[in-house]
Amino acid sequence: MHLTLQQLKLFEAVSRLGSYTRAAKELCLTQPAVSIQIKRLEEQTGLPLFEQVGKKTFSTAAGKEMYAASLDILNRVEDLKIEIEVLKGTVKGNLQVSVVTTAKYFLPNLLGAFLQQYPEVEPKLKFTNRARLLDRLMNNDDDFVIMGQVPEDDHLEAYPFLNNIIGVVAPANHPLANKKNIKIEELQNQRFLNREIGSGTRFVFDKLLEEHGMHIEPYMELGSSEALKQAVMAGLGISALSLHSVQLELEVNKLTVLDIQGFPLKRRWYTVHLKGRKLSLVAQTFLDFILQESHNILGREYEL
Repeated sequence: MHLTLQQLKLFEAVSRLGSYTRAAKELCLTQPAVSIQIKRLEEQTGLPLFEQVGKKTFSTAAGKEMYAASLDILNRVEDLKIEIEVLKGTVKGNLQVSVVTTAKYFLPNLLGAFLQQYPEVEPKLKFTNRARLLDRLMNNDDDFVIMGQVPEDDHLEAYPFLNNIIGVVAPANHPLANKKNIKIEELQNQRFLNREIGSGTRFVFDKLLEEHGMHIEPYMELGSSEALKQAVMAGLGISALSLHSVQLELEVNKLTVLDIQGFPLKRRWYTVHLKGRKLSLVAQTFLDFILQESHNILGREYEL
């Protein structure tokens, strides 16, 4: 059999995604190009590797054997690539990291400082919410991910590196702005703005309410911390936000942090990857950089 790595990559993507179209999109190819390569692979094996049932693509018995072999071969090639990088000792090449949207307020500073030291690194960042980030994490799509709430899973390796402080933020002229030790139940009397379900901040906030036997029906749900911040400044309501995202607005007195019982919530930022994943030299160097240099670059307010 004269198999190519490209054919195995295409086959692995179709098997994993259960779709020629989705595999083509992921690999930036046309669907006919993927189909042709899979057809050539089937000609070499002498057996069909996929069967179509309705609109879904399923692996045949031969396809399942081919999938296991393709994973083994592709993983070995990736390990070889990493070992060669280590032997060369040059930190360059691709870096794929996915990040929850709130981390966009500090991650660019870290990445910028890293690239000053290693200018040949080619970063690819994906900002998304916690739910989509978990999908990418479990699919092993990234070198590692950055998130604030790590699921309890023995298959994950997590490294804490910064504080993530969540407070209840309101316009500077809000009636509760100068009050102290406000009962958390008072939140039920306010127009509360929330992130969408799937957000890490929303997850932490809902968990706190549950601990107090409370439920708050959001006045509005918005898809980003930036949108929430703008809505709060416009007087539409109050919201629970990472204080890292509102530093400038607090300094110029556009926003204030309410003194609510149970707040601020102190959580941590983590870098996370699947256990057993062998990081490339670029990814390991960036991970070490984050763990060692974050406080020096971002300031004392982020310390654990």
